[in-house]
Order: sequence, then structure tokens, then C-alpha cells
Amino acid sequence: MTDYKNLIDGKMVDNGQWLEVLNPATEQVVGRVPSCGKEELDSAVAAARRAFTQWKKTTPEERQKVVQGIAAAIKENADELYRLLTSEQGKPHTQAQQEIYGAAGLAAAQSTLTLDDVINQDDDTRLSRTRRVPVGVVGGIVPWNFPIMMAIQKIVPALVAGCTIVLKPSPFTPLTTLRIAELIKDVVPAGTVNIITGEDTLGPLITEHPDIDKITFTGSTATGKKIMEGASGDLKRITLELGGNDASIVLPDADVEKVAEQLFWSSFSNAGQVCIAAKRIYIHKDIYDDLSQAIAAYAKTVVVGDGSQQGTGVGPIQNKKQYERVLDLIQDARDNGYKFLTGGEKDPSGTGYYVPITILDNPPEDARIVAEEQFGPVMPLMKFDTVDEVIERANNSEYGLAGAVWTKDTDKGVEIAEQLETGTVWINEFMQLSPFAPFGGHKQSGFGAEYGIDGLKEFTYPQVITVKRDAAV
Repeated sequence: MTDYKNLIDGKMVDNGQWLEVLNPATEQVVGRVPSCGKEELDSAVAAARRAFTQWKKTTPEERQKVVQGIAAAIKENADELYRLLTSEQGKPHTQAQQEIYGAAGLAAAQSTLTLDDVINQDDDTRLSRTRRVPVGVVGGIVPWNFPIMMAIQKIVPALVAGCTIVLKPSPFTPLTTLRIAELIKDVVPAGTVNIITGEDTLGPLITEHPDIDKITFTGSTATGKKIMEGASGDLKRITLELGGNDASIVLPDADVEKVAEQLFWSSFSNAGQVCIAAKRIYIHKDIYDDLSQAIAAYAKTVVVGDGSQQGTGVGPIQNKKQYERVLDLIQDARDNGYKFLTGGEKDPSGTGYYVPITILDNPPEDARIVAEEQFGPVMPLMKFDTVDEVIERANNSEYGLAGAVWTKDTDKGVEIAEQLETGTVWINEFMQLSPFAPFGGHKQSGFGAEYGIDGLKEFTYPQVITVKRDAAV
């Protein structure tokens, strides 16, 4: 077991108080991290504030070089990092590799983003231009499902915009983040990036801290509402990427054999612990029986097990609390007599937070398994008759994060997509995010955007400078 330290003001430090981190596949301790509170937070924020006075004056090229150094450090140490990630998060090695290399690629791509001045007026009367200026010190709060991707998508735009950041990883998955902190401590100027760990009680201290100017958070809608409330005291800027109950719509012309495997992974990647996973799949009645059986047949070929073992396709749920919540949803479905195509077994005995791949056969729209975000390896399949009907059902949710349409008629797919009340809609694919396109939710799925120029702007204020020409002074 290894002890990992925090990054504060360019130094790796600890306070002698520790949190233990478990491997969800074995329930064994795999590392310890510092348990921080107000004192450590104040120190990190003070370091970020000092660093901001100089970092905000740097050129885009200087910032780009630093961020590219972060990308290189992650990529060069990917083999070590993905194995460590699996040990704390549970996802299979192949998916952990995708996250680590994806994070390096995201950092490299977003380092190229720039915010150019906009000329509003340029005539004989006056010159008016809008520039973007950094918000200041950012507080970043990261979840446990994609801890490295989520950390990078907060650190990188903050730095590119000229901000500094204090980042809090989830107490369930802080190890890989702190290892990356150690790798980049000499790459980033002291104080620009600070990473501190602690229990969930550390989060409210961040959102309410008087010297933090912006909060960027990824997590549940319930927690997002608390963050808005905490940040309201001094009107902090906020970006919230929250829950989703994403609907996929499969039209009758879809190729059953081709889409079955894709639909499976659209729901069960990372054991279903993905905010943009397909959590409700609507299949036209003409192909429902064939496609539902094809998905169930494919599911039986996928191995559920320890992510570190070769051949594992679906790992454990990351933590006990979420594990028990998913089991409760499955129990509710059993209690209501819903039909299962796969899974639905009682809580398996043994070690590890494993949930069998569970697929439900046409449960009612008001079933908890349909109406709530499962965030686990559970997928309801439902029949629909008409396009108008399925659009109404898909939009009947408090969430609006993402969705997908599957059809050979892409024009029809786009027509449906434009009627869905979500921030992102894919046609014939899933979970494809671009570093250059905005990602954000509608309704209770979020506030603001990440990725692309829109995401970068979230870390800035607009400032308009107007020069009066031929003014009498």
C-alpha cells in the first residue's frame, strides 16, 4: 500500500491524517491519501491566488506549452497510470487505457484553443473591442466514474484561460490524480495547479470559500443544487455537468445485428457509470423482439469481473453506496414483477461490488428503473409505435444531457434529434465528445458548458474596451 501526497504550491505535502482508498473488485485498501480540511484548503487557495497574479499575464503560447507538458507527462506514464486507475476505480484495463490516453489527448487538443478579441465597432467615431479576461481562482470538484478525464477537463481550460485552480478528487478515486500531480509538479508553475483530497465535507468548504472565484463540478443533480446554493453567497461563477437519463431511439430500419452490440456498450461501458450512457432504449415495435433478443444474447458473452483480469468486459460498481442503490433499483423491478431478459438475480455473495448485467423487457414508463438514472449495469428496453410518441416519452424527464437515434435514414435521424430536449444528440453512434465542441446539459442536467470555445469562455469574463476617436480631452 502506498501513501500519496497532495500538491500545494508546487510541493507534495501531507498533514499526517489519512483516508483509505479501496479497490472495488476486492474491497482491499490500495492506498492512502491526506484527509484535508479548512487549513489545507486555505493554504491551497492562497497559493493559487499568489500564482494567479503572474499566470494571468502569461501569453497564450506560454500557457499552451505548460498544458502540452501535462499531456506529455500523462502519455509517457500511461502504463503505470491505467493500472493504478483500474485498482481504485474498477474499470477494465482496456477502458482505463482509453481514459488515460483520452485525457492526454484532450489536454493536447484543448491547449490549442484561443479566445481572440472581437471587434464590435471600428469607424471614425470609436473603436470598441471585447476581450476575455480570466475569472481568477477556480475550485474544481471531480467525480469517481472518470476521475482523470474529469480532472483534465477542469485543469486544462482553467490554465489556458489564465486561471489557477484548486482541484478536489473524489475520496473514492484520488490515487491516479495524485500520481499525476507528482508527475506534473515541475511542469506547471508553483501554485497554478493545486490538488487536495478529503471527505465529502471538503466540497462545501470549496464552494463557499471567499477567495475562490468560480466552481466547476461534475456529479449528481442533487449535489449540483447544493453547490449553486453554496456559491450564491458571493455570486461565484459556476459550471455544472450533472445527471442524465439519456434516451436512445431505434427506428424500424435499423440493422438489428449491427446495432445490438453498439447499443449494449452504449449502456454498459464502465459498468453503466457514465453520465451520457444510454439509460432508456426505445425500440420500434416492428424490430423490438429481434433486437431485444440480440442484445440479451450479446450480453451473455460479456464477462463481469475484476478489471485487472484479461477478458473482463464489465467491472464492479465503484463504491458500496452506489452498489446498494443499483441493487435497490433491481429489487424494486423484481418486486413489481417486471420481466428480465438477463440478470435480476439477488445480491451475489462474495467479495467485490459486482452487479450482474441486467436487461429489462419493456417495463412501464413510470417504473423507477426507467424514470431514475441507474448509473450501473442495468438497462430497460421499451417498445414504441410512432415517432411522435417516442419523442414525447424521451423528453418526459427532468434531465436533458444527451441522446441518440439509430436509423439508416440519417435525415430522419436529424429531424428527430432536433426535437429532443438535450444538449447532445448522436446519430448512429454514442458517447463521442469532441474537444472542440461544447458539451453541456439542458434542464436539470447542468449549467454552462465544457469543451471547445464555449467551455473555455466559462473560465473568463468578457471585458469591453472602447476608445473614442478625435475626443476633446
